[in-house]
Amino acid sequence: MTGSDPKNRPVAANDQAGDTAADEKVVHWGNALPRALPKGLRSLNLPEFEAGWVWLVGAGPGDPGLLTLHAVNAMQQADVVVYDALVGEEILGLAREDAEMIYAGKRGGKPSPKQRDISARLVEHAKLGKRVLRLKGGDPFVFGRGGEEALALVDAGIHFRVVPGITAGIGGLSYAGIPATHRDTNHAVTFVTGHMAGGNVPENLDWTAIAQGSPTIVAYMALSHLPQITQLFLEAGRPPSQPVALVRNASLPDQTVLETTLQDAVKDVAAAGFTAPAIIVFGDVVRMRAGLDWMGALEGRILNADPLGLKTQDEDSA
Repeated sequence: MTGSDPKNRPVAANDQAGDTAADEKVVHWGNALPRALPKGLRSLNLPEFEAGWVWLVGAGPGDPGLLTLHAVNAMQQADVVVYDALVGEEILGLAREDAEMIYAGKRGGKPSPKQRDISARLVEHAKLGKRVLRLKGGDPFVFGRGGEEALALVDAGIHFRVVPGITAGIGGLSYAGIPATHRDTNHAVTFVTGHMAGGNVPENLDWTAIAQGSPTIVAYMALSHLPQITQLFLEAGRPPSQPVALVRNASLPDQTVLETTLQDAVKDVAAAGFTAPAIIVFGDVVRMRAGLDWMGALEGRILNADPLGLKTQDEDSA
């Protein structure tokens, strides 16, 4: 991207800075915030992106409205943006016009940069005195390898900051009308990855213990291994009729939700031609979607105020 207007860049409000968070500089937004945001936000003091620093920033599940203010602040100041495959164009459009944009996406089954090369690039640009933004889908520390990249920065003596993002296993499910927890279905939730770096189902997970101990399981990057995972859950004793939902392109306009059961999930995914990227949730909490599918309601779906049938049960027992 080229052609920035210096007048639209944040202006430092405090030139006294040290190495600690308490001493960091702050910036006033001035004209840097997108016009759609309320004027009151322009007066917030947000940290200055120091030269030679790397910020590991979560971009959320996809909807630009789910970005944090710290994330937008970082994008307005960054000299270099190293971004993942699932970061959309609308979000990338919030970067400074003269920022260098570097694609570092990893997609299963496709040629992808190696993790060590991505980390090395972050170090390289930071040592050149650039403000380097590592923009990752979801949250950097939730199956995002943010910890690996941060440790590489520590090893190279590079200062860094972490900006959490909304992970798809929570935010994406919310957009599908599925809560991560609900007191009538589950008081615990387990997040797992269904895909190791080499492309295999994670063998270092105790799938039996997870299946038997967690009422709700949310699986990331698991679509390609759905047959193995559903079989493991069935063998561990989860009921074949247990609800399962797959959410594709969560929080985006083309979001697609497939509701099925543990025994039919593989067949239904194949019949629907359902493809990645997707988040998968196993558990009775999926039934809540009949009452909480707020996006579906916008398109005319009639929601059920008693999706679990609990009121009906109470009336029958009265």
